[in-house]
Amino acid sequence: MLNSRRLLRLSNRFFLAFIFFFSMSTTCLYFIYVAPGIANTYFFMVQARGIMLRDNVRTFGQIIRSYTNKNSTLNGTDYLDGNNSSEYFAQPTTYLPENFTYAQNLPCPERLPSMSEEFLQFDSLMCVRLEGPIEINMTEVPIEEIELQLRQLGIQFGGYWKPKDCKPRWKVAILIPFRNRHEHLPILFQHLAPMLQRQRLQFAFYVIEQAGTQPFNRAMLFNVGFKEAMKDLDWDCVVFHDVDHIPENDRNYYGCGQMPRHFATKLDKYMYILPYSEFFGGVSGLTVEQFRKINGFPNAFWGWGGEDDDLWHRVHYAGFNVTRPEGDIGKYKSIPHHHRGEVQFLGRLCVQAKTFCVFLLSDQAEPLL
Repeated sequence: MLNSRRLLRLSNRFFLAFIFFFSMSTTCLYFIYVAPGIANTYFFMVQARGIMLRDNVRTFGQIIRSYTNKNSTLNGTDYLDGNNSSEYFAQPTTYLPENFTYAQNLPCPERLPSMSEEFLQFDSLMCVRLEGPIEINMTEVPIEEIELQLRQLGIQFGGYWKPKDCKPRWKVAILIPFRNRHEHLPILFQHLAPMLQRQRLQFAFYVIEQAGTQPFNRAMLFNVGFKEAMKDLDWDCVVFHDVDHIPENDRNYYGCGQMPRHFATKLDKYMYILPYSEFFGGVSGLTVEQFRKINGFPNAFWGWGGEDDDLWHRVHYAGFNVTRPEGDIGKYKSIPHHHRGEVQFLGRLCVQAKTFCVFLLSDQAEPLL
């Protein structure tokens, strides 16, 4: 009888100890893999608010200086701070002529950020307008409904489209890494496809889905997508596009003339402020030659985070300069998700250090493509 009671007590203690250690281990795993992502988001938000406060104080100071110097000149000039240069004023922008007509035998005009909002005529039947800011609708829609809309827009099966009223200046492959985001993909197509058509680009969508239960490898999916896309067509450039990033301005030109380019410079969850100067995530693009020269993305990033910073270093070490849209043209809305079901890659600093050493010693990246 006593032995049975002792065994019962021991079993209860082992059970409580198991519950305790299990709770501690799951809590530790949460803080290692999940919490850093949420913490990073809030850290960037706080940082953005600080930058906004600093800019507001700076603007207030400029207003005071302007008021005090309103009736005076410095160094014999009519420019503030004694800067005797016309660069102080905004430079004139170039617009397409009014009633611009497309021609099938001429290249399509580039949709530069400075293009006019005037109606642009083509085919003598229709007109298209660069709206600038786009109205974003985050309502979930079935993928079947979006497929019907894309067909009505003339987009072929497989997400391919080419303008018929002018010769496309650029051929652009849009690569989208994907897993468990079935409600996000239709929202992206609903906004991005019409925008690319208004920009008169020849384009195709490539959705690269990762199967299995291994940690998400965004970088490797882009490498796979690049290899597959180049089998279809001799693309001029590739745009690496997260499925949850929705552009807010159709003047954010996805053409290849200013690559390497970081398109998503102002994200709503970061208070529309660039988190840090080397930030290269969300939506970015390179020409095919540039992507081959840097040997693509690193394949070692299992789990979210770090691969876009590594790409920035590869681009920088290869001697390229990244461009960004001006003003508010690079605004994007992000569909909230908090990296559902994905873990953070904890070895990203080691991989980035390895990339730096490889470029520094051999002037080329390790074979990845």
